[in-house]
Amino acid sequence: MIVFDKPKALTDAPLHYCPGCTHGIIHRLVAEAIDELGIEGKTIGVAPVGCSVMAYDYFSCDMVEAAHGRAPAVATGIKRSDPSNIVFTYQGDGDLASIGTAETVHAATRNENITVIFVNNAIYGMTGGQMAPTSLPGQVTQTSPYGRDTKLCGFPVRVCEMLSELEGPEYLERVAVNNVKNIKKAKAAIKKAFENQINGKGFSLVEVVSTCPTNWGMTPKDALKWVDDNMIPYYPLGVYKDRSGKEEK
Repeated sequence: MIVFDKPKALTDAPLHYCPGCTHGIIHRLVAEAIDELGIEGKTIGVAPVGCSVMAYDYFSCDMVEAAHGRAPAVATGIKRSDPSNIVFTYQGDGDLASIGTAETVHAATRNENITVIFVNNAIYGMTGGQMAPTSLPGQVTQTSPYGRDTKLCGFPVRVCEMLSELEGPEYLERVAVNNVKNIKKAKAAIKKAFENQINGKGFSLVEVVSTCPTNWGMTPKDALKWVDDNMIPYYPLGVYKDRSGKEEK
């Protein structure tokens, strides 16, 4: 009897992500949700620029490549052209919270019926480890070698908190994938975000606190601990908006 198998919504292509990167876990959770909901045949994913740029190789559903930061706009067009599609974006923090901030905010305030998977690893991963909008105060990156100076660069963008002030969004939750307990919660949130779209409820965003051992300059094990010790205290996990009645932060 098979007790553990690769989701059908994932291809057999080897992932290009660095050792210890948790993108692979998040990919699996998205694929499991697609499998369990039986929506692969009508699902379209949108991958923009960033570490997720090659996601079209990994998901077996239809995929569309978007310009940097424009995934919510592309997803809006796909969804509005045929509302029976199930459309999701898969975006990193440099993409969604920097060049794509406007697209994110306006898709949310219009309550577009799409699902956004937002990977927050507090750094620009693909392009070499520069400071991102989500980099923590004092965090050392390639472009902040002495640590992020909030007097010079401002404070990190807390996406769920920011979007929760809008009337439009249906569902906003921040999760993490650094241990088994958090992974289970992340899967439930991602599945709920897809279910909201299936039920026509509107814009759902799941922010996933993730690791980047290579650009953080850490071992994978140390990176998981760094999430607990540094990322989660600054980016508290939980539901930030849920119109179905769940308590919000």
